[in-house]
Amino acid sequence: MALGCVSVFAATPLPNAPVPVAVLPNAPAAQKQPVESRQAVTARNAPGQVIRQQGAIWTSPARIRAHDLIWLAPVAAATGAALATDHHTMSQVVSHDATFNQDNVNVSDGVIGGLLGAPVALYGWGLMKHDQHAHETGILGSEAIVDGLVVDEAMKLVFWRERPVLHNARGDFFQGDATADSSFPSTHAVLAWSSAAVLAGEYPTWWKQAGVYTAATTVSLTRVLGRQHFPTDVLVGSTIGWLIGHYVYRHYHRWELRRKN
Repeated sequence: MALGCVSVFAATPLPNAPVPVAVLPNAPAAQKQPVESRQAVTARNAPGQVIRQQGAIWTSPARIRAHDLIWLAPVAAATGAALATDHHTMSQVVSHDATFNQDNVNVSDGVIGGLLGAPVALYGWGLMKHDQHAHETGILGSEAIVDGLVVDEAMKLVFWRERPVLHNARGDFFQGDATADSSFPSTHAVLAWSSAAVLAGEYPTWWKQAGVYTAATTVSLTRVLGRQHFPTDVLVGSTIGWLIGHYVYRHYHRWELRRKN
C-alpha cells in the first residue's frame, strides 16, 4: 500500500526531507504536446492548466522507469518503516500534553498560512509592480496548491485512516469513524510542500530555498507533535506535495524553454 501511494507521483522526484536531494533524478517531461497548444501562465488559463496537470499526475505510474527506483525504493522503505512504528510513536513517544500539542497545532497553522499566502502575495505584487517573475510564481504556486488539494482529498476518501486521537492511536485504515477528514495523508504537509517546491524552484538562491523548505518541514513535524497525524501521514503527504510542486514548476519551464527555442 505504501509503495502504491507514492508511485502515483513517480513522474517527478522528492528532495530534502525525507530523501537526500543528491540521489534524485530530474523529473521526466510530461507527455509531449505541440508547443503552440500550450497555454501561457495567466490567471485565466490556470483552471485549464490544473485539469491538464491532474491528468499527468494520475497517469504518472505509466511513466515509471527503472532509474526512478533510485529514489522510489528508499521512499517506499521509509513509508513501510513509518507504518510499522506509527502506533508506538504516537502512543509512547509523542507527548500527550494537551498544551504542548495545541502549541504545535498553532505553529503548523501559522506557518502553512504563510506558505499558502506567499503565492497570492507574489501574484498581487507582480500585478502592482509589473514584475513578471513574481506574477508567474504566484500563479504556478496557486496551481500546485490546488493540484495538491485535489489529490489529497481523493486519497482521504480512499484510505479513511483514523486520526491518532482515536482508539489509542491504532491508526487503522478503511474505518468509517475516520470520516471524510481522515488522517492519511496530511493535508497540511501536502499543501505546504506543494507551495514550497514552486517557491524554491522560482527563487533558487540557497537561503530562500532553505527558508521555504524549513517552513514546510516545520509544518510536517508539528502535525505529528500536535497529534494530528501519524509520521506516515506527513511523510507521504510531504512526498506527494513536493512531487506535485516540482512537476508544476518543471513542466512550465521546460515548455517555456522549448517555446523560446
